[in-house]
Amino acid sequence: MMLYDQIASNKRKTVVLLFVFFMLLAAIGAAVGYLWLDSLGFGVVIALIIGGIYAGSMIFQSTNVVMSMNNAREVSEAEAPQLYHIVEDMAMVAQIPMPRVFIVEDDSLNAFATGSSPENAAVAATTGLLKLMNREELEGVIGHEVSHIRNYDIRISTIAVALASAITMIASFGSRMMWFGGGSRRRSDDRDEGALGIIILILSLISLILAPLAATLVQLAISRQREFLADASSVELTRNPEGMIKALQKLEQSSPMHHPVDQASAALYINDPLKKGERFSSLFNTHPSISDRIDRLRHM
Repeated sequence: MMLYDQIASNKRKTVVLLFVFFMLLAAIGAAVGYLWLDSLGFGVVIALIIGGIYAGSMIFQSTNVVMSMNNAREVSEAEAPQLYHIVEDMAMVAQIPMPRVFIVEDDSLNAFATGSSPENAAVAATTGLLKLMNREELEGVIGHEVSHIRNYDIRISTIAVALASAITMIASFGSRMMWFGGGSRRRSDDRDEGALGIIILILSLISLILAPLAATLVQLAISRQREFLADASSVELTRNPEGMIKALQKLEQSSPMHHPVDQASAALYINDPLKKGERFSSLFNTHPSISDRIDRLRHM
């Protein structure tokens, strides 16, 4: 029952995330509109239109967009037979359609899944993962990613990527406009408008500065429990807890990704591709620690 409850919960979170997405877009749009267009309402409308188009593109074309963001290329059964067959086997056991299969040219050990539903999902693995993991370990990793697809985690993750990317894009645009004098004219107008104008100006500037952080925190608000659930679901699919545990042990020793990883898509990976480790507060981590994940598997 826990698995089906989690799937239902993930579907509800999709609606909540969409609501938060558009609320944040409205706030950033209001700030940009006030500072450079002299209109809160017009800024909100423009931001919602841009954000809606961007989010729709990400949701309905998420597989191609995310794979492109992460420099992944699609492979056929002939190009990567072992990976292809393991993905096929795990999908069959999980009773989902066969996902598309991609490879990322990188020596680090990592993998991720994406897509807005099991019908248009895809799985990607790094070349380093394919070189260093044996079959049972690779089955554990692919079982984890297929579990994300079956549990509808990928839909939530895709919306989170859209949220973080769109908010950061609009905030970046607004910040760059500071150099073109719009902000200076707005500050001059605010001095004429009195204390209320100055307060609104300050709030608008704070919104622009904190927007990327807010987007990241909303993305990380997606429970890290989904990683624990995917680990456990992988064991359910493979019937081999040691394979998943050994895979996690190798992932813990992996170096960071060598090619640039967009911060918005870092949470999609099975292992933190940026390897921030303990230098940052756990509140800002995209993944629970590997040691915690292994400990939970050992106590299943």
